Amino acid sequence: MPNRLQYESSPYLQQHAHNPVDWYPWGNEAFERARQEHKPVLVSIGYSACHWCHVMEHESFEDPAVAAFMNEHFINIKVDREEHPDVDHLYMDALQAMTGSGGWPLNMFVTPDRKPFYGGTYFPPENRYGRSSWRQLLEALHRAWHEKPEEIRLQSEQMLEHLKQASLVAAATGHDEAISLSVVDTIAANLLQQADTEEGGFGPAPKFPATGSIRYLLEYQHYHRDRQPERAQAAWQQALLSLDKMIGGGIYDQLGGGFARYATDREWLVPHFEKMLYDNALLVEVLSTACRLTGRAEYKEVIRETIAFCRRELGFMVTGGFWCALDADSEGEEGKFYTWTMAEWRAAAADIHPAVQQYFDVTEAGNWEGTNILHRAVPEAAIRDAFSLDAADWERLLREAKEQLFAARSGRIRPGTDDKQLLSWNALMNIALVEAFIALDEPGYLEDARNHMRWMLQCFLQADDSLMHVYKEGLVRIPGKLDDYAYLVKALCRLATAGGGEQWLETAARLMRYTDRHFLQEDNRFYYFSSSLQDDIPVRKTELYDGATPSANAVMMENLWLMGSLYEEGRWIARSEAMLQAMKQTVMRYPGSFACWAIFLQRYQAGLKQLVIAGASAQPALEQWNRRFHPEVSAIAVSGEKPVLPAAQGKYRPGSEYFYLCSGMSCLPPVTSIDAAEDLLSKQRAD
Repeated sequence: MPNRLQYESSPYLQQHAHNPVDWYPWGNEAFERARQEHKPVLVSIGYSACHWCHVMEHESFEDPAVAAFMNEHFINIKVDREEHPDVDHLYMDALQAMTGSGGWPLNMFVTPDRKPFYGGTYFPPENRYGRSSWRQLLEALHRAWHEKPEEIRLQSEQMLEHLKQASLVAAATGHDEAISLSVVDTIAANLLQQADTEEGGFGPAPKFPATGSIRYLLEYQHYHRDRQPERAQAAWQQALLSLDKMIGGGIYDQLGGGFARYATDREWLVPHFEKMLYDNALLVEVLSTACRLTGRAEYKEVIRETIAFCRRELGFMVTGGFWCALDADSEGEEGKFYTWTMAEWRAAAADIHPAVQQYFDVTEAGNWEGTNILHRAVPEAAIRDAFSLDAADWERLLREAKEQLFAARSGRIRPGTDDKQLLSWNALMNIALVEAFIALDEPGYLEDARNHMRWMLQCFLQADDSLMHVYKEGLVRIPGKLDDYAYLVKALCRLATAGGGEQWLETAARLMRYTDRHFLQEDNRFYYFSSSLQDDIPVRKTELYDGATPSANAVMMENLWLMGSLYEEGRWIARSEAMLQAMKQTVMRYPGSFACWAIFLQRYQAGLKQLVIAGASAQPALEQWNRRFHPEVSAIAVSGEKPVLPAAQGKYRPGSEYFYLCSGMSCLPPVTSIDAAEDLLSKQRAD
């Protein structure tokens, strides 16, 4: 008998719709029943591509006896963390305060007024892994609820107060002073101190892509290679080593393109096989930066393959937007779709050159649990030498082998797809498309970004300038969170500064004003993650650190400075600078957790600028400028005599293109060529 989740659109909730557990979706109905019946509430949070979420479902939530106990003594709520990131953030903070760690599935027990009092992640069906069984935990909490109600009440109130204070402490004030070179040097040194200089990445396994840290190091080398040659070279080597190791590892799908969420080992061989839209968007963005700085063909190839994966397998070709994720599991087994036994390899690749087999490390014994994860085990030059192949022959053999293996793999049972569409993640992918267009000079990516932006605005933007968070099959649900607004504004700005079009900035300005009205904290410094119109969580959190995706407050800081400059809104620029000053010390100490703040901080220290290009052929000139690498400069093209942007007023002159280099709301006299504009920028840096 299906439960209430059968009426939900989330694939994750749909996966639980036939559990014998009497699940509720997140909402007031479940908590009202808990109040009436005086029962504790289980808030169980996960997501569609979560391997251990599936394991716990099969072991415990599908067990009729366990479900009967849950239904009798608890009110049970299932939450898709991607639909309700604010709920996930709140209870994940509570879990980390309780246990010192976190993860999914996140099982939090709360009072009928939503206050957390006990939590954990995965619990086995019997005692093992040093953990109590799920049934034992339920029985213990049931007893405690009735025998120690005052203790639970005090514990939940203390936890709620802790969460409120943590949100306030996060907004600690900083000192108003110049951002010195020593600040950016310290950040680079602290990142390099955490670097794995042999296998790339930062810290021990498991290893996540850490795209923000890589981008900071790439830009550090760009800005400081002459002033700090030794540290800049170390930053450069670590950034490229990290990208190269990921590209060559099992975390990258060597046949179909696209990156898995993270690697479980130091060498990037064994991924957690789920593929998330946001990871691939952020990796395309950082690879585009590396491509612009190095010109390496390999980076171009991986950018193309990753975008092709997202377009092909995450719904763009079907809907005009991008789905969330592919599962790690297929046929109930993690990684089965992507791995190869020797028998499977022979059946699919009997006529493939043995050089390809050696290159991908395919053996009888396997390199992971008796099967083979394809990875680039041997450098291409060594393979060519070993088999006496010239570069052209090897390139042809590898291309044909990958096509043959991909076709064979396509006949397998595919991993599940989470086909809901989130505004925030789609906005990140839009930024990635724009960055790929600039790096590869392929207009098709810009056209995709424009069409995709139109799709996002049509689906998610409401008449009152509010945004919705989730879209699926023609229905839009759940009010937008801060990351929806922050990422979409950034995507609109990036599209405008890469492809022209003041209309994108007009929409961005409306969204900025809405965000100020409904998300800005009372002291006007940081932004809450949830809107003032939302009343279903007990604490409005302020998220400042980077999680799997960039800090929404850090992105808003960047948006405030750019939009403040273009719209001559001094209060936006002042707020951006106040946010940066407040976070400076924290960013210096923990740059890996605050990498997006660090990136903006480094650009700010280099001297943030705008370049207004005005004239009938401003758009081609903008594209020429963007082929150069000046991340501290945001360029905008003005092709008409009556521009809307305040920063562009009075700058259009017929007959030629004029380049105005501006800082804040002050511009230098115009010049008439890109080279002259570059000279102005160089002089500004020297001064």
